Amino acid sequence: MLTEEDARRLVLAEIDALRGRVEHDLQIQRVEALPFGWIFYWGAAQDGRSGERPRLGGNGPILVDRENERLIGLPTRTPVAR
Repeated sequence: MLTEEDARRLVLAEIDALRGRVEHDLQIQRVEALPFGWIFYWGAAQDGRSGERPRLGGNGPILVDRENERLIGLPTRTPVAR
C-alpha cells in the first residue's frame, strides 16, 4: 500500500516530465486525502518578479490510487466530486 509521501514522489516525477515543455516552475500546490488515495493539485509556482502565479491550461489534478499506485489525470472543468 502506498503512502502519501510515495504518492507525492510519483506525482513529482509526472510533472517533472512536463518541465521541458513549460517555461514556468511547476509545483504541487495542494493535496486532498481521500479514503482510496490522494488528489494532487499542481500548477506554476509564483513568479518572483510579478508576484503572481501564471495560469496554465491543461493542468488538471492528479488522482493517485493508494492500492495499485495508478495515477489518473482528472479534467480541469469537472468538479472532483463527480
